[in-house]
Amino acid sequence: MILQALNNYYNILLDDEEAKGKIAPPGYSVANVSYALNLSRTGELLDMFPQYRLAPRGNQMIEKPARLIVPEQPGRQGKTPPPYFLCDKNAYVLGIHKNDEEDPEYSKQRFEAFSELHKYLLQNVDCPEAKAVIKFLENYDPLHGREHPAIAKNLEGLLKDVFVVFMFDGKYIHNQQAIKHVWEKHLQSYASDYVGQCLVTGEVKPIARLHDIKLKGIYPHYGGVTLVGFNDLAYESYNRTGKNGQGLNSPVSEDVTKAYSKTLNYLLSDDNTNGKIVIGDTTVIYWAESQNSDYATLMSYFFQFSEEEQEVSQSDNNERRDRNAENDLKKIAEKIMRGQQVDLRSINENFDENTRFCILGIEAPNRGRAAIRFFYRDPFKKILQNIMQHYDDLKIGDPEEHYPITPYSIVRETVSRKPINPPPPQPLLTGAVFRSILTNTQYPAALYYAIINRIRTEMDDEKRKFRKINYVKAAIIKAYLIRQYRYRENPFKEVLTMALNEQSTIPAYLLGRLFAVLEAAQVEAAKPSKLNATIKDRYFTSACASPASAFPVLLRLSQHHISKAEYGYVYDRRIQEIMQLLDVDKTPYPKRLTLDEQGIFVLGYYHQRAYRKNNNTENQETKN
Repeated sequence: MILQALNNYYNILLDDEEAKGKIAPPGYSVANVSYALNLSRTGELLDMFPQYRLAPRGNQMIEKPARLIVPEQPGRQGKTPPPYFLCDKNAYVLGIHKNDEEDPEYSKQRFEAFSELHKYLLQNVDCPEAKAVIKFLENYDPLHGREHPAIAKNLEGLLKDVFVVFMFDGKYIHNQQAIKHVWEKHLQSYASDYVGQCLVTGEVKPIARLHDIKLKGIYPHYGGVTLVGFNDLAYESYNRTGKNGQGLNSPVSEDVTKAYSKTLNYLLSDDNTNGKIVIGDTTVIYWAESQNSDYATLMSYFFQFSEEEQEVSQSDNNERRDRNAENDLKKIAEKIMRGQQVDLRSINENFDENTRFCILGIEAPNRGRAAIRFFYRDPFKKILQNIMQHYDDLKIGDPEEHYPITPYSIVRETVSRKPINPPPPQPLLTGAVFRSILTNTQYPAALYYAIINRIRTEMDDEKRKFRKINYVKAAIIKAYLIRQYRYRENPFKEVLTMALNEQSTIPAYLLGRLFAVLEAAQVEAAKPSKLNATIKDRYFTSACASPASAFPVLLRLSQHHISKAEYGYVYDRRIQEIMQLLDVDKTPYPKRLTLDEQGIFVLGYYHQRAYRKNNNTENQETKN
C-alpha cells in the first residue's frame, strides 16, 4: 500500500506545474549541483560557474547548491563505484579530490572510469555538445588540473566533494535533445532481464533486483538508505529467486521502484514546500493525492513541533506561494487548535473532503536500511476530524492561557524543565502520542504517568515563571481521562469539563478544590511579602496521593492563615462549602487515591484556581 501510494503521487507530481523541475521524470534524477564547466567547441575549459543559490535559513541567507534534473543517479557502491552520466562528483569529472595526497589512485581511477563511459556513449553522437565533452576528456590532464586558472579559483569549493555538470554555449549539455536521446536508449539496454508481475501495479514488466536509488534526508542518517531489499538467502522465499535474487523476492517493477524512490526523496527534500518534521527518531512526511497543495499546507500547521526539530522547507518556491491563501489556512488551523469547530466545506471551495491524505513515518535505525514506523491513508476529512477531536478533548478553561497546544508542547511536559537545556522527550513516547492524535485513539498511558510524576517532583519557580500545574498539564490530564473512558462508563464525566463544576461531589475533585482554597488563604495571609514556599511545595504530593494523612494537618494550618488574612472569612466560607460536599463524617478522607483519581485531584485544584482568577471572587465578595 505504501509503494502504491507513493507511485500514485509520483504520477500526480509529474503533471503538477508547481513541481516542474523538482520531481525527475523517468530516467532522470534531481541532484544538488555546485559547479558547471563551460566548454568551448574544441573541448577547452573556458571557465567554471558556481551554481549556488541563496536560500533563507531563519533570519539569514545561506548558499545552497542548485537543484537540477540530471541523468539518473542510482546508488553506487564498491571499491571504485561506477560513474554517473554528465553529472558527477569532482573526483570523477576533474580527477581532483581531497584524498589525492594519501591515495594518488583515488581520483585517477574515477576519472578514467568517467572518461571511458562518456567516450563510449557519445562517440557516435553528431552534435557539438557531445564532441566538446569528448575533446575535454581527451585533452584534460587531472595531474595538472589544479593549475588551471578556472579550477584554481574554485579549488576550495571543489574539494568539498560536490557535483559538477557541463555547459556549452550557455546551456547545460545534459539537457540537449540529442544527448537525452542517447541516454534514454542506453537505459533501455540496461533493463532487468527478470520479467514478472509487479506487486504494485499488477503489470508484467522488468523487475528491479536492486532498489538502488538512495533515500536521503531521513534522520539521523541523512546520507542515504534503502527501503526495500534482501541481502541474504535466509530472507528469500524458498530461495526461488536464486543466488542474486535480492529485490526479486518482493517483485516490484523498475519503473515503480524509481517512481517511489524519487517521490520519497522529493518529500524529504527542501523542494517540498510543506517540509518534513522529525518526531523523536522518526521523520514524518505527508501528502494529499491531489495537485492542490492546500491540503498539506493546512496539515503542516498541526504538525508544528519545536523550532529545533521542525524541518521547514526553505525552497525558492515558497516565494511564489499565495501568501493570502496561506494566511487564511493558518487562521483556520489556529481556530481548530483552540478547540473551535470549523466547517470543512468552508476551508476552500476546491477542497474535496474525500481526497485521500497520506502520512508516513520513517526511521533509519542504521546506515543501510530505513524502517516504517507508521503509515496512514485516509480521507482528508477523517484525519482532520481526528485532529479536531484531539483539540476539543484538550480544551480547558483559563482566562489568560488559551494558546494552542502543539504536539511538541505536550511531550515536552514529560521532562524536567529545570535544566537550562532540558533533555528531549522520549522518542517512542513522542511517536505514540502523534499516532494517537491521528487515529483518535487513547493516548499512551506513559504520557499520563509522566505528567503525574512531573507534578509530584517539580516546584513552582516564580523567577522563571514556571508552575508545576500549568495549562498544558491540566489539559493533558483532562484529555487523557476523557479518552480512557470514552467507550465505557465514566465515573468522572461530570468534572472532565472546561471549567469548575461546583456541584460535583467526587471526593478527589473536591479535595483538589479544597487544596487550592487552602493555598490561596496562605498566600493572602502572607501579603504584602512573598512566601519562599507554599503548602503546594510541601504538601501537594502527599495530599494528592494520601489525603487522609495530609488534609487534617492542612486544615489546622489554615486556621492560622485565615486569622492573619485581611479577608479570611471569605476563605473560611469557601472551605466550609467544600467540606459540606465532602461530608467527611460519613465518608472519611480516602487513605489513598488511584492514579486516575490523582488526575481528578489535579483538575479540581486547577479548576478552582482558574475560577478564582477569572472571577476574582474573594475581592468581589469583600466589596459587597
